[in-house]
Amino acid sequence: MAFIRKRRQERELYSKERFSLLLLNLEEYYFEQHRASHIINKGCRDERKIRGSLKICSKSIIFEPDENLQPIIKILLRDCVSIKAPEDNEANNPFLREISGGISVVCNQVFLIKERNVIAPYKTIRGKTEYLFQLDVAGKLGDVVQTLHQLYRASCLDKMGDQAAMITAILQSRLARTSFDKNRFQSISETLRMECKAEMVTPLVTNPGHVCVTDANLYFQPLNGYPKPVVQITLQNVRRIYKRRHGLMPLGLEVFCTENDICSDIYLKFYNCQDRDELYYLIATYIENHITEHTAESYMLQWQRGHISNYQYLLHLNNLADRSCNDLSQYPVFPWIIADYCSSELDLTKPETFRDLSKPIGALNKERLERLLTRYEEMPEPKFMYGSHYSSPGYVLFYLVRVAPEYMLCLQNGKFDHADRMFNSVAETWKNCLDGATDFKELIPEFYENDSSFLVNSLKLDLGKRQGGKTVEDVELPPWASGPDDFLQKSREALESHYVSEHLHEWIDLVFGCKQKGSKAVAACNVFHPLTYEGGVDLNSIMDPNEKVALLTQILEFGQTPKQLFTIPHPQRIVPKSSSRTSSVSISESPVSPNEESFEDLTEESITLAWNNISKLRRDEQYKIHKEAITGIAVTSSGSSVFTTSQDSTLKMFSKESKTLQRSVSFSNMALSSCIILPGDTTVISSSWDNYIYFYSVAFGRRQDILMGHDDAVSKICWRDGCLYSASWDSTVKVWQCIPGETLSNKKHCFELLAELEHDVSVNTINLSATNTVLASGTKEGTIGVWDVATATVLHQLPCHSGTVFDAAFSPDGRHLLSTGEDCCFKVIDVRTGMLISSVTADEPQRCFRWDGNTVLSGSQSGELLTWDLLSGKVTERIKGHTGAVTSMWMNEQCSSVITGGEDKQIIFWKLQY
Repeated sequence: MAFIRKRRQERELYSKERFSLLLLNLEEYYFEQHRASHIINKGCRDERKIRGSLKICSKSIIFEPDENLQPIIKILLRDCVSIKAPEDNEANNPFLREISGGISVVCNQVFLIKERNVIAPYKTIRGKTEYLFQLDVAGKLGDVVQTLHQLYRASCLDKMGDQAAMITAILQSRLARTSFDKNRFQSISETLRMECKAEMVTPLVTNPGHVCVTDANLYFQPLNGYPKPVVQITLQNVRRIYKRRHGLMPLGLEVFCTENDICSDIYLKFYNCQDRDELYYLIATYIENHITEHTAESYMLQWQRGHISNYQYLLHLNNLADRSCNDLSQYPVFPWIIADYCSSELDLTKPETFRDLSKPIGALNKERLERLLTRYEEMPEPKFMYGSHYSSPGYVLFYLVRVAPEYMLCLQNGKFDHADRMFNSVAETWKNCLDGATDFKELIPEFYENDSSFLVNSLKLDLGKRQGGKTVEDVELPPWASGPDDFLQKSREALESHYVSEHLHEWIDLVFGCKQKGSKAVAACNVFHPLTYEGGVDLNSIMDPNEKVALLTQILEFGQTPKQLFTIPHPQRIVPKSSSRTSSVSISESPVSPNEESFEDLTEESITLAWNNISKLRRDEQYKIHKEAITGIAVTSSGSSVFTTSQDSTLKMFSKESKTLQRSVSFSNMALSSCIILPGDTTVISSSWDNYIYFYSVAFGRRQDILMGHDDAVSKICWRDGCLYSASWDSTVKVWQCIPGETLSNKKHCFELLAELEHDVSVNTINLSATNTVLASGTKEGTIGVWDVATATVLHQLPCHSGTVFDAAFSPDGRHLLSTGEDCCFKVIDVRTGMLISSVTADEPQRCFRWDGNTVLSGSQSGELLTWDLLSGKVTERIKGHTGAVTSMWMNEQCSSVITGGEDKQIIFWKLQY
């Protein structure tokens, strides 16, 4: 649990200190501290001096006694009547001639905090009172008083914008007078690359200072030296770095030294975009050689394929959408999953156990939604359906108050919420989210992790009493949970269940995707206040500082919608049919005996084994049989004969058994572009640049038929279920019904044009899905088309590549389409939605490939065979092969044998060596 773990580490690290930045008001800065004494009852017999430290902050004075029994004193500058040094006072002042370094603070109100070191609501003392503080170093008195007077004047300004502007000017002046202490470098040999001003961001507070980047480390030195003089991160340890939107401005930068942890090692906010971008570039340049940058699409592919869990995928999406555990206004958001908090047993096989993930929280209750929609229709522009958000600082701390009470006190001016509004019961909270007029909150990641401390009042906090006198203690759990740990365990199981895996993409559409805003959001009843969306307001265009501060405060407290990651419907996860379901068929009812294995199962196992060992592919034999580059390879079902086409215009038949060239046929003087062998091994079809398609009879050793199908070169042909598919540079793909000549008296084939798929430019390659329902086409200008074969209509048309598409192929399950092109890129498309979900860049073009949905075997421009782990985007093996580009590739059904053809006019036989 990232947030709780990090807070716990901080408490252990700074356990001796009671002071923290959370004692400051929101948007307040801590400037400096001085050792001092608080003098009580000066001049009286019971006069006392309490030793401690005096903190000077932008809106307050804080005195932290050394003794834990004594309360921390917080005086807001706006509540002060006077702040004076001895020389300013009258003769009867208790400081006169007796105290050097003394400061008198007269105020109307003071807050007492952590008395006896107990975390509790602040105690407020009202009434005019004088507080006397004596600095240990009297020589600093003048500077301290001058600073306090300056900050006091700022706090007395009427308008918040004017206050903020003056405090910012004071802060920038202090930063300008200081610089990073180079003595803090880890090594004297380090080379400085950049230094600038910035603020370190932690939940609810920011801490100004200086950022420094060397050739080895990233440093941050707080202006106030708190919580430690320097924060240092070794660049070699950095694993991820993200630009962030902070306070609606593109000024944030978050650095991670871990791969999967949602809490970063440091979050920095800069004062201008240029500094942020320059530091990002320096760090990114350092780590780019050994770190793979993941996109939402690459994580999507891993999730669809089952390589990462639902929980991990949601964490990654939150991270990419600017959600951070350091920013409570943009804290990671997770969905309510379970809808049953009353049953004694949780049945994850029943759909009614789960919340409808296709609807936002506000739309789950039909009656409430009707009222909200009526108000929406009557509302003037800008319209919104929900008056509160599903994620905000208040909601995050509502859930976490038992482990982060000081954050709640900071957010709510030293108070806990009313006991009846606390997170008292999971069932009550869910019911209120369903029925409440203004409650639409989702959950946080902690509900699906393994630290249940946020459900238990282990700190023994006094959180008040509810109506009826019941004290607020641990969170009340549903009957099906035996305890907090069991509750989280069952929640995790629900999140990873079959039902959620099938429907999670619907919730992603609402929060991160195409239904987040616009007309689809309206249709999905998913419209929040315009100010919560990225780009909803341009702060730079607001010239009035008071209006800007008020607007920013409103937005940050209200909550922000995540950055939109997807603009088209999110693909569904590929879920095994048997996953998480109890089979309704008994063993005795199975048509296959327990001791038997179907042929399909054995074939599937052999294919999986082959792809798991594909990097062990080794060259078996090679033969030079053509005079130009080879363009197509087809093999008989027995594997004994290999047919190849070439740009030398010939179709050749090579005997694998005798290792001899047995036939060579030339149909015209133009290049042949591809070849296929029909079922039964009696006919080979070749396509040609002369616009014709040629049918060659293996039995009779002669050309059997000709089809003039196109007005330009035929680039690729496919055959499936009695239909011929031909692609051409004439910008069409044609589908032909072919009746074999053996059934007709004239022994000729009869062709009927069933469909013509029009393109804007030349088509270079085509491929059919295993079910023969979808066709993919790739053009010379880089466009990928996905077509419905039955209706001959285009489903998706995507500009995937810059330059020619060399090859395209569906995954075995037909869910994804992989393509490669002249631009050296592999692109993965989700077939159902048309979403581009992954892009991998090679160091040279990959001309042809085969893949199993995860692993790719490709033939490169330089002649090597490469194996790729598509999910990581990395080459796992390079195998030397041809001396020129690999232009054609064939693989048998068991995926254990491969034949390649190349520009070097050779064919190479490859075998797996387990």
